[in-house]
Amino acid sequence: MLAHAPTAPLAQSRALQPKLELCVETLANAEIAARGGAHRIEFCGELADGGITPSLGLLEQVLAAVAIPVHCMIRPRGGDFCYSSGELRAMERDIQLAKAAGATGVVLGVLTRGGTVDLPVTRHLVDIARPMQVTFHRAFDVTRDLDAALEDVIAAGADIVLTSGGAKRITEAVDVVMRLVERAGTRVEIMGGSGVRVQNAAALCEATGLSALHASLRRPLQQEDTTMVHVLPDALPTYELREEDVRALAAVLERCAGTPSTRSQFE
Repeated sequence: MLAHAPTAPLAQSRALQPKLELCVETLANAEIAARGGAHRIEFCGELADGGITPSLGLLEQVLAAVAIPVHCMIRPRGGDFCYSSGELRAMERDIQLAKAAGATGVVLGVLTRGGTVDLPVTRHLVDIARPMQVTFHRAFDVTRDLDAALEDVIAAGADIVLTSGGAKRITEAVDVVMRLVERAGTRVEIMGGSGVRVQNAAALCEATGLSALHASLRRPLQQEDTTMVHVLPDALPTYELREEDVRALAAVLERCAGTPSTRSQFE
C-alpha cells in the first residue's frame, strides 16, 4: 500500500489564481491563446489523434510569435504509449530540438505493456529535458492504478501531471481528481483537462483544488464559414479558436483565486 503524502488544505492550494494552459496546433491559434490571456501553451500536431510532436519549423514560428511559455508535445505517433527503441530515440532527439529552439517545457508519457508508468524511461527523458519543465500527459489516465502512477511520475521528476481522473471527461471523475490533488500536495502540479469549459471551470477548481486547467476551446465552424475552405473530402471538420472564449475562461480562473471549497455542483 502506498503511503499517502501529507498535503495542505484545498483552500490553501487555491490561494493563487489557477493557471490556464491552451492546447493548440496552429500558429494562428497560438497567437489567439496568448492574446486571450492563457498562461502557457501546449503546442502539438494532429490534435485529432490526441496530439503528436509538431514540426520543428512550426514550433520555431510559435516561439517567435508569443511571449508566454510554450510546452512542446513529444509523441512520435498516435495510438498507445508503449514505444519501440527507435521511437524512444526519436523522442530523445525531439526533446533536444525543442530545448534548442527555446521551448519552456515538453509534454510526454511512456507506459509499460502492463499499464504502468515506465519509470526508468520517463526519468531518462526528464533528465534530457532539463532545465525545461516536463508534463506527463494523459497517458496517465490509462494506467491501471492512478495513485501508483502518480508516485511513479513524481519519482521520475516530472513537474506537471495532466489528468481527467481516468474518465473521458474530467467532470465525471471530480472525486478522483480531488484525491490526486490531495495526494500530490506540493510535489507535482496536477492539471485538469478533457471537457474543461468556461461554464464548468470555476466549479472544477472549487471542487478539486486544481492549480491549473488545460483546455482547447475548439468550436466547429458553421457550414457557411467553410464554403471556401479547401480540404480533402475525408478530412475532419474544420474548427476555430475564438479569442473571446480564451478571455472568458481566463477571467473565470482569475476570479477563482482564494475561493472556498465547494462540491455541490458535482454531488
